Amino acid sequence: MPQRNVHLCRSRSVRRMSPLAQRANELRLAVMMLTRLPVGRLQDPAPSLPDAQWAFPLVGLIVGAIAGATHGISLHIGAGSGMAAVLSLGAIVLTTGALHQDGLADFADGMWGGHDKARRLEIMRDSQIGSYGVLALILCCALWIAALAQLAGSIGVVGFLAVGVLSRLAMTGCLATMPAARDDGLGAAAKGKPVWALYLLFGLGTLFALGSNGLPVVATVGIVTLIVGQIARRRIGGQTGDVLGAVQFISETAAWTILALLV
Repeated sequence: MPQRNVHLCRSRSVRRMSPLAQRANELRLAVMMLTRLPVGRLQDPAPSLPDAQWAFPLVGLIVGAIAGATHGISLHIGAGSGMAAVLSLGAIVLTTGALHQDGLADFADGMWGGHDKARRLEIMRDSQIGSYGVLALILCCALWIAALAQLAGSIGVVGFLAVGVLSRLAMTGCLATMPAARDDGLGAAAKGKPVWALYLLFGLGTLFALGSNGLPVVATVGIVTLIVGQIARRRIGGQTGDVLGAVQFISETAAWTILALLV
């Protein structure tokens, strides 16, 4: 999972920020790390990644809004359900720089391409993609597109917002409950104290937004996250940035899949 370059604007004297300004700065850092969207430069005192992890689900709102708008506009101008689904996924890939898809590919190559922890971590850091990674991306993208195409006329922007938040909430869950598998990288850098009350609020908001389908969708994402996390814990001893990326994209795909089966 590639590292994001965060540019800091440093001044000669560091001013104290108000709590609201600090939270806004942390949100900007989260957007910098998880998307390619231009949000300017961080002002001193710059927040750390652990400070910003609470905002990861909010980034899901931004990405979900872009994907949902792309989907709705595509259908409005005459695109079929399959084309609208492909364009929506394309919008997400462009917005995030394929960050989570890259994580999934590296995760699949590492988990099943190495014979021990050291080799698996080495493979996950390799920029080249192997057969496991290719197949994981093809299968996951195909299922994502097929599920959304099946939902075409019955899902709106609210659904995209809810799924975007929920899948990134799964990332924060892994950060909160799993040790870092290595001493460096995004997984280690973002490790911090979880904000459980806020995460609960995000989860309840997702349940409300999805209505009667909320409980099975949240349960499915939770189960998928546990499975992926357990695989990572057994094979490499914890989470990395690639594990977090895989969790996001797999859980997002699982959410669309269960919705397609329910609606």
